[in-house]
Amino acid sequence: MPNSLRRGLLAMGALALFLGVAPAGAQQVITLNGAVQFNDDHAFTKALVRFEELVKKYYGKPINFVLHKNSSLGLEKQYFEYMAQGRAVDYGIVSPAHMSTFSKAAPFIDAPFLFSGLNHWNKVLDADVLKPVADEIAEKADVMLIGYAGGGVRNIFVNKPVGSLAEIKGLKVRVQGAPIWSRTFAAAGMAPTVIAYNEVYNAIQNGVIAAGENEAAGVEAMKFYEVAPHLALTEHAITIRPICFSGKTFKGLPKDLQEAIVKAGKEAGAYGREVESGEDAQKLEALEKAGKLKRVAFKDRAEMEKLVAPVMAAYAKEIGADKIFERINAMKLQN
Repeated sequence: MPNSLRRGLLAMGALALFLGVAPAGAQQVITLNGAVQFNDDHAFTKALVRFEELVKKYYGKPINFVLHKNSSLGLEKQYFEYMAQGRAVDYGIVSPAHMSTFSKAAPFIDAPFLFSGLNHWNKVLDADVLKPVADEIAEKADVMLIGYAGGGVRNIFVNKPVGSLAEIKGLKVRVQGAPIWSRTFAAAGMAPTVIAYNEVYNAIQNGVIAAGENEAAGVEAMKFYEVAPHLALTEHAITIRPICFSGKTFKGLPKDLQEAIVKAGKEAGAYGREVESGEDAQKLEALEKAGKLKRVAFKDRAEMEKLVAPVMAAYAKEIGADKIFERINAMKLQN
């Protein structure tokens, strides 16, 4: 082969590599993009990193993952929209509240007072009771729920100590955007308002609201304790945070990679639940020990649940989730 031709071919190969084009006959390595609002220490990030590790293990072929952390691609609401559109984000953890556009029942799986405790919560998830919701989201949003992370117990962080129904009456508290949250908190006597998650800190600081509600990981990561150093132990919800995967992306992947993703998603979700539920109390103890947070016993939790119960039942019927609600309640009695 003439030297000039050899040099030309080498130059073309180098250009192809520079442009990210695989040479003829070579298989291009697939790259998947993930997104999370938090840093390396957060349970959600740890669950997604485990998902990546498991996919690599089960796929057994070269594959690239790029996990965009610290809200660099926006918030969970945007991640879900991107996945539905099949662009920018292929996988991530998203609150069910952000899926309500496609499924009215989705936010209900994360509703207040739905679970009696972690044992009941785990039993519901292991029994795949939420499959009808996942099927609806896959059909209408083209986003797959491949695993369920979460496990943080949610309490109310507030700028003054409150420990009873009388003391939370009229409390201006930020809630998630799904209607069930506003309705249940209003039924308990509070004044709920919907504010973007990344605006909560400033809203409390500026007196727009007095409180919010979150699990320990969120309180720590967002430093809510700086503006609301009292944590009323209402224990009103246990988080469910689905690991989501874009249906549009999934359809374009090889079958063996699809199988690896489905298997890894379920296992990574279980791992995420274990991490977050295990870290929950530890984080609160550490914050209190450091003088950043003061836990306040809430004496009227049972009464609050009674006030909320009829709202939950009515809402479940309204959105067609009454069968799911019945199954969850039945498992609560067995717990």
